[in-house]
Amino acid sequence: MKLFTKGLLLIAMPSVVELALLGLVFDTQQQAAQAALWVANSKHILYQSSSLIDPLLRQAARIRTGMVVGDPAFIDRRAAWVDLADRLDRLEQLVVDTPQQAARVRQMRAMVDAYRTQADTISQGLHEGRNMTAYAALEGGAVPRQVALFRDQLDAFVVEESRLDAERNASLAQTRARQQYALIAAVLGSMLIWGITALAFARSIGRRLEVLTGNAERLGHGRPLSAPLSGNDEIAALDAVLHQTGARLRAADQDQAVLKARLEARAKELAGVNEELRQETQDNEMFIYSVSHDLRSPLVNLQGFSKELQVSCDELRTTIDAAQLPADEQHRLTSVLDGDVRESLQFLRTAVTRAAAIIEALLRISRAGRLEYQWQRVSIGRVVARVVDGLAGAIEARGALVTVRELPPAWGDPSAIEQIFSNLIGNALNFLDPDRVGRIEVGACEPEPVDERQPPVLRTRTYYVRDNGLGIPAAYMSKVFRAFQRLHGEVAKGDGIGLALVRRMVERHGGRVWVESAEGAGSTFFVVLPEQPARL
Repeated sequence: MKLFTKGLLLIAMPSVVELALLGLVFDTQQQAAQAALWVANSKHILYQSSSLIDPLLRQAARIRTGMVVGDPAFIDRRAAWVDLADRLDRLEQLVVDTPQQAARVRQMRAMVDAYRTQADTISQGLHEGRNMTAYAALEGGAVPRQVALFRDQLDAFVVEESRLDAERNASLAQTRARQQYALIAAVLGSMLIWGITALAFARSIGRRLEVLTGNAERLGHGRPLSAPLSGNDEIAALDAVLHQTGARLRAADQDQAVLKARLEARAKELAGVNEELRQETQDNEMFIYSVSHDLRSPLVNLQGFSKELQVSCDELRTTIDAAQLPADEQHRLTSVLDGDVRESLQFLRTAVTRAAAIIEALLRISRAGRLEYQWQRVSIGRVVARVVDGLAGAIEARGALVTVRELPPAWGDPSAIEQIFSNLIGNALNFLDPDRVGRIEVGACEPEPVDERQPPVLRTRTYYVRDNGLGIPAAYMSKVFRAFQRLHGEVAKGDGIGLALVRRMVERHGGRVWVESAEGAGSTFFVVLPEQPARL
């Protein structure tokens, strides 16, 4: 039997008994409410009945006063009769369920109506100036006869209503007592039923849950599990899943051991590859450095010999002019010296100058990779201010506007960071569009929020240098940071290694650099630098 079915049975049986007990409680509660309503109704009826006699006595006093002074104005007040009639109406509505009391109310109404008729007759007689001796005898006593009859009937009404009130109070007390007994029986019965249900649950399911919990604890600690539970309910299914999970975990442990061995082997291989790469990088730098120094001497010789050849050509030209050769021979020799030889020497000097510039650029790249950095906290704002001051002449000559935003500090080498921003701001200045006012902006991006739930990482800050210059075509975006790649060579001179040096120095700081650009709209270079030293 499934746990759902067992649960329904365990819930249904006590629920039926509880519903019966609740029905008894609700019934006694309804009876108590009805009894309380009757008691309240009785109190209200007694209150209403006690308020009837005073208005009638006041009206009788007015009638006597009017007869004594002969003024019908004391009798003609209709509000008192209307108020008395309203009170009798309310009282009749309250005792509509008690026929005897309702009959008494109707009798009192008839007496009041008769007395009102008599008062109207007296008032009319006073208005007409008739003799009221006959009515004076009726009104001459302490209480008029009609009022005395009304009072007797009212007293009988109050006596009966008081008796009914006493009976209803007794009934209310009994009903409330039954209600309390029913409530106590319901609570005790509910506790007893649920106690029996809990005991049955503990016997039928509790022991199986203990076995399941024990298997879960053994699985968590990696110990062998006990024998599987029998049955086809959900607990047995969960126990079977635990046994399957245990088997899979053992298989996973074996696989993990194999993977760990492979990972250690790959880690050793990677360490060897990294060492080889480091050695190759060092060898390449040494090779570039050595080749650059070794090539300098031949270039110096080529430069010197080209100058010597130029001097020899000049001397040969002087000798030819002084030899007074025939005109055709002199012209042929002069054209060779002034044409082919001079042009060849010019090409040679240009090539030598270009080769010297390339060697110098290679040396600068090599030095950028081998230079020992002095790590410290660097004020980027001061660095950029020095760069802008150094380029003040070029900025003024181009009529450019340079805006420097707030720049937070970074961690790195001051000289390298200054060279990074010098190259970026210098490039932005060199490649401004001459057809519009140049604008250069240096700032920092907002830092990304730190997720406290994630492991700590090296915090960085992103800086940018934005311009509205010529921009970079999409085809050249992948070549921007390569050495000797020059775009817009006709606009500005250079070796084409500035951005390559920027990338080299930024990478040595553990950061990265990239560019976003649109041809004709300008470029934005982004530089990511560490905000704090790396924690090992």
